[in-house]
Amino acid sequence: MKLNYRIVIFALAIVFGVFFSIPSLLQTEGGKKVSLGLDLQGGLHMLLGVKTDEAVKSRIKSIAASVKHFTEKKDILIDELKFDENGLSFVVLDSDDLPSVKEYLSKIEGAKVSVNAERISFSFSAEEIEKTKQDAISQAIETIRNRLDQFGLAEPVVARQGDEKILVQLAGIKTAEDEQRARELISRAAKLELMAVDEARAGRVYAMSNHEAASFGDVILPDAKSDKIKHLVREIPILDGGMLTDAHVGFDQNNRPVINFSLNAEGAELFGDFTGKNVGSHLAIVLDGVVYSAPVINERIGGGSGQISGDYSVVEAKDLAIALRSGALLAPIYLMEKRSVGPSLGADSIEASMIALIGGFVLVIIFMMVYYKLAGVIANIALIANLFIILAVMSLFGATLTLPGMAGIVLTVGMAVDANVIISERIRELVYQGMSIHKAIEEGYANAMRAILDANITTLIAAVVLYAYGTGAIKGFAITISIGILASMLTAILGTHGIYQMLESKIQKSKKQPFVVWDKGVVDGVF
Repeated sequence: MKLNYRIVIFALAIVFGVFFSIPSLLQTEGGKKVSLGLDLQGGLHMLLGVKTDEAVKSRIKSIAASVKHFTEKKDILIDELKFDENGLSFVVLDSDDLPSVKEYLSKIEGAKVSVNAERISFSFSAEEIEKTKQDAISQAIETIRNRLDQFGLAEPVVARQGDEKILVQLAGIKTAEDEQRARELISRAAKLELMAVDEARAGRVYAMSNHEAASFGDVILPDAKSDKIKHLVREIPILDGGMLTDAHVGFDQNNRPVINFSLNAEGAELFGDFTGKNVGSHLAIVLDGVVYSAPVINERIGGGSGQISGDYSVVEAKDLAIALRSGALLAPIYLMEKRSVGPSLGADSIEASMIALIGGFVLVIIFMMVYYKLAGVIANIALIANLFIILAVMSLFGATLTLPGMAGIVLTVGMAVDANVIISERIRELVYQGMSIHKAIEEGYANAMRAILDANITTLIAAVVLYAYGTGAIKGFAITISIGILASMLTAILGTHGIYQMLESKIQKSKKQPFVVWDKGVVDGVF
């Protein structure tokens, strides 16, 4: 018996495949398992829309806050600062300051700045508006995906669909409670704003209309703890959640959950400057248009950190921290379509797919054994090892198995045996020509190598492209095909070659050969 590196690598691959695929096959608690996709285990399917116009308005509002901070820092007096979805405008009281303010605004990407007397008007170009809308959609996709990853769901599908729609598929969401949590986490804008309370008019807030508040540059916001409490705050925030760097759950002195947040350097500077100049005033901490607290500023607050307290549970605080950490949505999203996929549909899909997989697998094994005799048995060993390796690799990396992914495995069965068919035919031709077993095996593998590599590499390239540009089901198909191709090259090129070399001495001593040899008819050679 001749033992070489090929048979050692093949044996290690089989051990690897069996060991790492056991948790998935037996569904044990320990070990990594292949996650089932939405079409196999049920879950939640949602189609979301994005209000992209709000992204433009939000960006203009953020620029208004920046202008206010810039002018205060440079001791430039401005008045009548107003903004809407089309742009912002304000009056510079000292005309000598106009050039510096105009230069500051002109540095903003896509800016259109005009000056009429002492009034400066700012807006975005049409190209920049469209770019902002598209960025809002891309950012929403990335933010939702980050939130769901931290939520603990395995391989959620978050992909763009059409111009302004987002497809979300969450496998494993089965209870109404989990569905509600997921929906709230996805749709929460998580827009944090620190806003100044209008101290001069705060006492009149209950008798004031929204229109009257807007005439003073204010906005009336509700309180998080009571529907009866209202807050009158300046419409232009001091800073927003775009300057947030971290958020995590903590507990106050009464052991109630709170959210501790940290700001970046720019946010810390703005926060410190404002609190230093407004000691004795109230600062409203606003989240998604609701005031969670409005504490009195007792001293300058440096370090760029703060706290959000509210009447919520530990789970709610955790979800809120996740939303804040993953970033605020640049534009609100809304639910356009929702479907719950039941686990019974997944069970039917699994059953039908398993019938196809096992049926195709058994038929291929029978054909190989009948047609290629011992060569077919060797090919079948490689085929079984190939399936174990696919499942093991998917388990090891936590891949998600979908219905198209199972179709990819069925296809891989045929592709895996194809390499062995090419090799067997090459060896059989050489044996028929009178070549020795040893030379026929070596020449057969050498001749078949180019055809095997060409076929598998071109298919692998196509699978990689499918994964790179595909979404959802297409990615699942591409993953299983890619793993299957690499595994089949290992089992066919190294594995079966090593088995032949291991059995070579016995084959040479035998009066019969493992291949069907044509010599004026069919001579049945069985080892």
